[in-house]
Amino acid sequence: MALIQFTNKGIYCKQGNFYIDPWQPVDKAVITHGHADHAKWGNKNYLCHTLTKPILEERYGLYNNVETLGYKESININGVKLSMFPAGHVIGSAQIKLEYKGEIVVVSGDYKTEYDGISTAFEPVKCHTFVSESTFGLPIYKWQPQQFIFDNIDSWIADNHTKNKTSVLIAYSLGKAQRLIKNLKAGDEIFVHRSIANLNEAFKKAGVQLPNTVQITAEIKKDELQKGIVIVPLALADSKWIKSLINPAVGICSGWMAVRAGRRWRSADAGFALSDHADWLGLLDAIKATGAEKVMITHGNTAVFSRYLNEIGIKAEEVKTQYGNEEAEEKAEVDVEEKQI
Repeated sequence: MALIQFTNKGIYCKQGNFYIDPWQPVDKAVITHGHADHAKWGNKNYLCHTLTKPILEERYGLYNNVETLGYKESININGVKLSMFPAGHVIGSAQIKLEYKGEIVVVSGDYKTEYDGISTAFEPVKCHTFVSESTFGLPIYKWQPQQFIFDNIDSWIADNHTKNKTSVLIAYSLGKAQRLIKNLKAGDEIFVHRSIANLNEAFKKAGVQLPNTVQITAEIKKDELQKGIVIVPLALADSKWIKSLINPAVGICSGWMAVRAGRRWRSADAGFALSDHADWLGLLDAIKATGAEKVMITHGNTAVFSRYLNEIGIKAEEVKTQYGNEEAEEKAEVDVEEKQI
């Protein structure tokens, strides 16, 4: 019997009687990371990495029904040995390794192969079956080194200052925003949306050191924001609030910005291809390093990517899941936009 099954509730391990990143409520949910398309409210019990627990506490108020593991620690669940390995996606993100009667399956969740300075660096795990995303599973997606992108953002901010523009960066509140806060060198005061400020506290609770930021409130004047850097989630990208700022310049931080047409998305002034997912080469390198006999592609460019893997001699197939729509999930988590600030 296969060690995992793809059901209408999520990825199910029958031998252990638990689900990995279920999208419907279950008794036992093993969570790869804190993004809302993978970690949902309503499960009876949760198991996640130690660094993901503060995220679940902040987002869902989960305090009493969350069990944790560290990286490379293991637990036995009904005879299934379960352990967690770094996925490099966001803080606490983990690949779930399952071992049962000689069979090894790794469910990776989302991952990236470049170390970002916050998340524990990705480690490939040898296995028979590897479950992989393919969000950017097309050859056109090839990331520049992280420092190169941050240098470009710093230059863009400096240029905005000379033109008396307000620099507004759009980024996911969990992961991307904190990478910006930690790595920007402009030296300006950083103003953040409430959802980002709250998650910053969760990061600090998990031991991550971040520069001080200022939460945006109605009391902060627009000319103060103009002198600093403003970071807000995707839900505010087209908001009236941004348009009300003094001469705003909007830069979207997303892997989708790697495609030139993406820079026109939402009439952004700039696009920075900063992603928390692996690019085409990163996906291929990660999969090859596992030595997996079979690869299951869960979300993203599944058809193209799985076909290519089969063409190069790696047995792969597409599977249908409800992962991959972080943007829609983040929108749902942010309250009515302008009423928050």
